[in-house]
Amino acid sequence: GLELSHCVGANTLGPAVPWRAGGPCKMKRVRTVFKPEQLERLEQEFLKQQYMVGTERVDLAATLHLTETQVKVWFQNRRIKWRKQSMEQKAAKLSQFGVIQPASADSTDIKEHEEDTVDVEL
Repeated sequence: GLELSHCVGANTLGPAVPWRAGGPCKMKRVRTVFKPEQLERLEQEFLKQQYMVGTERVDLAATLHLTETQVKVWFQNRRIKWRKQSMEQKAAKLSQFGVIQPASADSTDIKEHEEDTVDVEL
């Protein structure tokens, strides 16, 4: 489920730390912990299709007792992991043949997909 902690930096030892001077506290979302059954189903769906949209996402979220946003974010993060694994496999194959990829290509590709990484729910 979605739980928000108190202000970022808040603890039992001292006062809450404001997000910025004079501003409201920034709420930090507690990381979602998926059940093994949920992860298994999410992975099965990912193998079928890397993009889950519309009513399919709504239906899957309802079936797994998750929010639509949790499913959307899981798919976004899973695509990043999939791309990274694909790049590593490609690099490993190329290195077997003595072909070395330029380092700048990897960093450029990662920067292109940084906007896909989302770990915050609204």
